[in-house]
Amino acid sequence: MVTLAMPLPNPTPDEAWTLIQSRDARADGLLFYGVRTTRVFCRPSCPSRRPGRDNVEFFSDLINALRAGYRPCKRCNPAGIAPEAQIVQTLCSHLNHNADRLVQLAELARIARMSPFTVQRLFQRVLGVSPSQYQSHQRASAFRRSLAKSDARITDAIYDAGYSSSSRAYSNQSLGMTPRDYRNRGLNQSIGYAIGKSPLGQLLIAATEKGLCSVILTKTKDEAVAELTQQFPAANLNPCADLAPMLHQVISQFTEHPAALDLPLDLRATAFQMRVWQALRTIPRGETRTYAQLARDIGQPSAVRAVARACATNPVAVVIPCHRVIGSNGSPTGYRWGIDRKQKLLEIESR
Repeated sequence: MVTLAMPLPNPTPDEAWTLIQSRDARADGLLFYGVRTTRVFCRPSCPSRRPGRDNVEFFSDLINALRAGYRPCKRCNPAGIAPEAQIVQTLCSHLNHNADRLVQLAELARIARMSPFTVQRLFQRVLGVSPSQYQSHQRASAFRRSLAKSDARITDAIYDAGYSSSSRAYSNQSLGMTPRDYRNRGLNQSIGYAIGKSPLGQLLIAATEKGLCSVILTKTKDEAVAELTQQFPAANLNPCADLAPMLHQVISQFTEHPAALDLPLDLRATAFQMRVWQALRTIPRGETRTYAQLARDIGQPSAVRAVARACATNPVAVVIPCHRVIGSNGSPTGYRWGIDRKQKLLEIESR
């Protein structure tokens, strides 16, 4: 009997078997099959003789085939020919299934049948983060989701997220505030802000003691403060004269000869958002990318809509230059602070 170890997005068992019988190379990296009698798994285009269907088990990724006890076929080398994104995806699956412990790079290397250096470099190229950073981001995201529940106990959230102790959770820097403050939406958290005039209207910057957490563009100062209050409804918001140098540095980005922006950031984000935002910061001044190009740059060409959402949720305008991403037809498309501002920003940077 044929079983599905994981649900496949498209092929039914009968369709998967047809792909294997026809040795369809288009399914390589998307579908694997294990032979129960030999305990070997192959890609659909493997040239070896086809087994009986009753002896075949289907898998949608490498990790589940390996976990089921199958060895890679030496003829078609399914682990070696899988696309880079597929290999990283399967390793991420392993990291997600072992969130309660720190997975060593050597362990991932054994699974991928690569050297630790190659695995590290592959993660950096496809995701923009190392395996340990990915696992840290995922654990912090799970922690935030658990804390967001109104009835969540902090201790339960800590262990549900995979932290081995409360000290490890409290030392995590991704929240930008203590777990209790985060659950209470920044209650009693101090955030300073400063407002100045820019070529695009009033520009407000806000920062915690750890770094910049918001940049807002509005017509008036009152609108800017109201927007900040909406972002951090339970925090203590106060004007801060000490932020004047940071404000000047951000506003300098509108001049013809801007100072280099190297500001400490205190952002709440998923691992995917951080990858997109890191990619945005590599776009040179005066240049643009389409959403499709940006999706390819982070190794996920099909995630165009997700990339657009990550750009739309960028909390620090100008500092993370999401305005440098345009539509495939060359139009400015959407911008959180208005199309007119986006167009003017691009004109300023093209000088």
